[in-house]
Amino acid sequence: MAKYMLIMRSTDEINAKYENIDFAEMVETMGRFNDELIQAGVLRAAEGLEEASDGVVVDFGGETPVVTEGAYGETKELFIGYYVLDVASRDEAVEWAKRMPMMRGAKVEIRRVPGIDEFPQDNEYVRREREWRERTGQL
Repeated sequence: MAKYMLIMRSTDEINAKYENIDFAEMVETMGRFNDELIQAGVLRAAEGLEEASDGVVVDFGGETPVVTEGAYGETKELFIGYYVLDVASRDEAVEWAKRMPMMRGAKVEIRRVPGIDEFPQDNEYVRREREWRERTGQL
């Protein structure tokens, strides 16, 4: 099994299409999909994100980081949420992504999440992280 992150990406235009959707309907629709993931035993995490205008950007493009609050200005795509699935293959992650509801016009980026075992085990910080993951029930 391997973990894959499904990153939901949208645009301002697509977000506007869903702006007036009933919240209860959205929760019901996404809840049914989430329940399928839970029943299949593959869901590890899932979260939606607040509006980008409520976020903060830390830009490392210059000598020192610049913090900008509020709207991002012109954007082509924004992350709107994510899932982390523990599945057998990238193909299985793709199949789950293809079933995601309420994504018409949007995109889902799929990326594998490397496990702690893939990092140098003799590194002090990798050892500390492994210990933390064991203490918190993540391993």
